[in-house]
Amino acid sequence: MRQSSESVSAQNDRPHARAEQALAAADDTMAGLVARFGPCTLGLRQREPFPTLCSAIIGQQISARAAATVEARLVDALGGALAPDRIRAAPDAVLRAAGLSAAKARYLRALTEASDEITRSHLAPLEDREVVATLTRIHGVGPWTAEMFLIFVLHRPDVFSMGDIGLRNAVNRLYADGEKLDAKATRRITDRWSPWRSIGSWYLWRLTDGEVGTWQ
Repeated sequence: MRQSSESVSAQNDRPHARAEQALAAADDTMAGLVARFGPCTLGLRQREPFPTLCSAIIGQQISARAAATVEARLVDALGGALAPDRIRAAPDAVLRAAGLSAAKARYLRALTEASDEITRSHLAPLEDREVVATLTRIHGVGPWTAEMFLIFVLHRPDVFSMGDIGLRNAVNRLYADGEKLDAKATRRITDRWSPWRSIGSWYLWRLTDGEVGTWQ
């Protein structure tokens, strides 16, 4: 049967429609999440590579609210942008006054030294594992940060971060009645979602964090 123009238009407005259908077919739990939260909005927001990594470093081991406060102070202190030249030029006292720890100030400076590599044109042609290898060579950037970069900056569709505590807890809650699953058991579940594990992660984040704007 031929699709109506309205149906085709609706699908065109849903960039992840195929992924949503595949996830819903993968298991009943994911089907429930897709039905509950509706179309995935992952990738609607265009994030720039360098400031995104800065934000990730700022947010390490502190709450989202605290990270937002520190980042806002830092952006203001730097004259309105998380840019390599502005971070290089800023004295340590300015970075610390914004709320950065000494370690995070060092991490941001290390990031500026690698800024020529932290571009979409340099990283987009690389495979996922190559992106992770490139980014984790930078002091202060670990696997989780690199995987978030893959999902939110490069919009790679098949990433599940085993180091994301929120994702792991959501899998435990939904698939094991809260029992803590090891990495192997977790992968057996999330491998069902391939090649759409990033979209599957988005639905788990929606369940645990709620606010859709954070995950675009």
